Formats: sequence, C-alpha cells, structure tokens
Amino acid sequence: MACFFNKIKGKAIYGLMIWCLIALVLALDLKATTAETFIVGDGIEWDIPPLGSIAYRTWARSKDFELGDTIVFNWTGTHDVAEVTRENYDSCTGTDAIDLRQTSPANFTLTTNSTRYFICTISNHCDLGQKVTINMGDQWSSASSLAVGALSAVLSTIAISFLTFF
Repeated sequence: MACFFNKIKGKAIYGLMIWCLIALVLALDLKATTAETFIVGDGIEWDIPPLGSIAYRTWARSKDFELGDTIVFNWTGTHDVAEVTRENYDSCTGTDAIDLRQTSPANFTLTTNSTRYFICTISNHCDLGQKVTINMGDQWSSASSLAVGALSAVLSTIAISFLTFF
C-alpha cells in the first residue's frame, strides 16, 4: 500500500514540475514578444529641450529598445520629425530625409536591428538639441532574444517529454 502512495506522490511532484515548466515557458514567450511604446522625451515630449541635446540623449540611454517597439513623437507648435542618416544627424541637415513626418503624433516602429537618427528640420531646432538617436540591435540584445527563444524551445521539449513519459 505504501508503494502505491509513493507512486502517486511521485507523479504529483512530476505533475507540479511540468506545470511550473509550462508557466515558465509561457512567461518567457510573453516577454520575448511584447512590444512597448515609448513617448520620445517623456515629459518634455518633442520640443527644443531646455538643456540642449543632453535631454534626449539621457532619455534614449535610459530605454531598452527592441524589435517591434514603437517610438512616438508628440509635439505642439511648429515642429516636425525626420528620420535621417547619421551624417545628416551630425550636421543637422534635413534634406534627403529617409522619412519626414509633419503631423503629431508621429509613430515609428522599430523593425530592424539598427541605429536610427531623428531630427527636427524646422529652423535651427536641431542645432538647439531637438534630435535623438535610437540605439538598438547590438549583439547582446539580438543574442538575448535568441537565447530566450532557444531556452523556451528546450523547456517545451522537456515538458512534453515529461508528459509523455508519465
């Protein structure tokens, strides 16, 4: 009789382990696929920053941008937002913009692992600091996405193996 209860207790423990593994896999999958929306500049939005470009640099460095995220430029008054090359970003030149948006809000979805550059092309706004660099796609963020996917696949395989074995 004791042997029978030990078998049941053993199966209950394995069942609990399986449910924990399934919950972990689901949690990892949700984190890996959840896109976020970022309002550029948070409180100052998209405007000439009072302390120059340091405001947007600090804001961008505090964020963890990933594929699928959306960055939103909100403004009032006379502004626009242009996605430009690094050269045009450095020189605050809005000609030959990759993408120019003149209506707020302006949404940009991050669809590639690359650095993106944005400026305001109105008057000298860019020279006064109204520009931002969005860094993403470094080797670590790409590697961590792959690691989460690989871990998820391994844990799923383990869970299925346990389910079919017991």
